[in-house]
This record gives sequence, C-alpha cells and structure tokens, in this order.
Amino acid sequence: MSTTGLKPQSSAKSARKIKNFRYIILGWLLLAGVLNYMDRTSVSIAAPHMIEELGLSMTDIGLLGAVFSWTYALCQLPAGYLIDKIGPRRMYFVSIGLWSIATSLMAIGHTMSHFIFFRFLLGVGESPNSPNSSKITTQWFPREERGQAAGIWDSGSKWGSAIAPPVLTVLMLAFGWRAMFLIIGLLGIVLAAAFWAFYRSPEASKRLSEEEYRYILSGRDDEEAAHVKLPWLRFFTFPQTWGMMLGFFSSIWIWNIFITFLPLFLQDTLGVSIAATGWVAAVPYLAAALGAIFAGRLTVVFARKYGMTSIRSKKTILVGGCIALGALLCIVPFIHQLGLALVVLSLALAVVAAIQSQSWAMSSDVVPDSHAARFGGIMNFGGYFGGALAPIATGVIVDATGSYTSSFLLAGVIAAMGGLCYAFLVRKPVHADA
Repeated sequence: MSTTGLKPQSSAKSARKIKNFRYIILGWLLLAGVLNYMDRTSVSIAAPHMIEELGLSMTDIGLLGAVFSWTYALCQLPAGYLIDKIGPRRMYFVSIGLWSIATSLMAIGHTMSHFIFFRFLLGVGESPNSPNSSKITTQWFPREERGQAAGIWDSGSKWGSAIAPPVLTVLMLAFGWRAMFLIIGLLGIVLAAAFWAFYRSPEASKRLSEEEYRYILSGRDDEEAAHVKLPWLRFFTFPQTWGMMLGFFSSIWIWNIFITFLPLFLQDTLGVSIAATGWVAAVPYLAAALGAIFAGRLTVVFARKYGMTSIRSKKTILVGGCIALGALLCIVPFIHQLGLALVVLSLALAVVAAIQSQSWAMSSDVVPDSHAARFGGIMNFGGYFGGALAPIATGVIVDATGSYTSSFLLAGVIAAMGGLCYAFLVRKPVHADA
C-alpha cells in the first residue's frame, strides 16, 4: 500500500484539526444524495395532480422518468471522465447548481415538451453525483472502509426518497405542486454554494490531521496499481466492466419502477389515499437507507472477522442480494393486505439499496483509484441506459392491463440475472488483466 509523503503544506496550516474528519466529508456526500433524490422523485409525488390538471397519462409519467434516466445514463460517460480530469469539487458545484435549476423550472411547465426538456436538464445535472461521491470516497477512505463509506453516502438516495413523500406531499398540499418544485430547487442552489466554500481535497484540507492523512494513504493503491493507465474505451474489453454494468442494470431497473410508480401503486392497488401516500411510501425507503448502511458495515465485518478480500466481501452481498430480491419481487403482486405488502416492499428496497451501494464500493476495487470516477460512470451508464426502459415498460403494461403484476414478475427475473452477471463476470480487478 502507498504510505509515502506528508500532507502537502501541512506546516503552513494553523486551523484546528478535526478527529475522523473524513466522516465530515462523508456527511456532505450524504446530504447531496438526500437532496438529489428528493428532486428526482418529485415527479412521482406531483403525478396525480399533473395527470388531473394537465391531462397527462400514466405512459406520459413513465416517459418523463425514461427521459431523465436516458439523459442521466448517457451523461455518465463524460461526467466520469471530467471528474477524474478536473476534480470533484468543481464538478459537484456545477452539478448541484444545474440540477437545482432544472427542478425549479418544473414550476413553470405547462406541456409535455416543457417537462421533457426540464427532465433532460435534470439528467445532465445529476449525472456526476454518484461518480463524484465514488471518487471522493477513494480520496478520503482506505480501501477496507470504502464499502462502509459507500453504504452511507449511497443511503442518501434512500433517505431522500423516504423524506420526499411526506415532505413533498405536505408542500404540495399546502402550496401547490408548482411551488413544491421551486422550493426544493432553491435548497439545492444553497447547497451548491456551501459545498464550493467548504470542500477541499485531503492534500489541501486545513482540518485533516497528519495522522488521519497517513491512515488514508495506507489504504490507497500500491505503487504498481497506481501507475496503471487504461484508455477509456479499453474498459469495454474487460468482462469485469460488463459484469458491473449488467449487474447494476438489474438493480436500477427495479429502482426506477419504485421511484416512478410506488405512490401510484400504493393508491391504485392497495387503496392508500393521496394524503396518506407520502407517509406510507416513506416506509420502504427508510428500510432501503438502513439496508445500504447495513450492507456497508457487513463488508467491514467480512474483511476483519473472516479475512475476505475486498472484492469477495462485496460480491457475496451482490450475488446473494440479487437472488433474494428476485424472490421478493415475484411475491409482491400477490399480496393485497397493506401491512404485509409494506413488509415485502421494504425488504425488497433494502436489498436493492444493498446491491447499489456495494456495486459502487466494488467499482473502486475493480480499477485503480485514479480511474474510479470514469469506471463508476461507465457502470452507472450501463445501469441507467437499460434501466430507463423500466418506467416506460411499466407505464405501458399498466395502461394495457390495469395491473402491475407482469412488471413485478419481469423485475424478479431481471434481478436474478443480475446476480449471475456479478457471479461469473466479476472475478478480479481489471488491472490484474491489464
């Protein structure tokens, strides 16, 4: 492992050092993830009123989800490259600012063409968020702790999705759905400015102690891996890349169904009122947040107690999780009692969260740290480019059949296939083959 060098400019710094400062940084990533997904899920909250007021259909709502996902997916490729090239601080500032403006613009939309364009901008703005968080994790955490760190920052998307239904429903009922979009957009602009003022790399941070800096360095790449240079296109020649893309796709397909249709599913299938939907829909997302954190902690236990390698500990969660998820999803459409349905939906989303967080954590195990953002962008591209079909497919199926059953059964099969991709295609780091 790399342990060379003192922190640059350390002798010139007089600011008070903060113990375990890397977890303060992690808190910022968590906060950005919360707001990111509040903005992303806002359409599903506003959907009943948009359908009633503007005459939109279920397929239209699905299309808005797909436009976002395809844009988000395609922008992963340049986003990951730019993060590695110009650094996460600049990219985070631009990213949060742009997605917040896109969310605010939803307040002035009146036609599908308006909303499609605004969701396109949202996809562009949100695309650097997860690769950026992955990159910052590689900079601030030793390899053994990255699974745990990824579980925490990735749980932001689940906390955001849990907070969004009750909070956004209250805002919408109190001020209208247009004001709801405007308020959360303004919050993001404030966060972007605060992040720019606060964040610095470990080498430039005035609050990071020498002791913690050396601990972070001890868990970075060894010299051989650190000097591996891989052209961007060459990643697509490795089976590990396709295994991560296809495995991640399975979880994103399922995640997109929940993000776009969970409130409507609760109302149409289980008889939950619009006023109560926000609170009921929050329960599975709270379980998801806890699932992401628990999965991250589990990787540390696997490594320290059972001596598993970093890749093996995460792969165990990924393969087992995909199989369990497939079974849970096939059960969902046959449950008609609200309490039991919430239990199964919560377990399913907890497993989805575990898969997603550990996919991000394992992406930094598969490639050298210097390539973490671009590889994470490729993985996220594969996941969301294919997963973008989920809202459209679900909307078409529901419009045609009046039921969500076929969508859940299809999702169960996709989950199981994702587990096979992780199991057989991701066996060792890319640089071992390179």
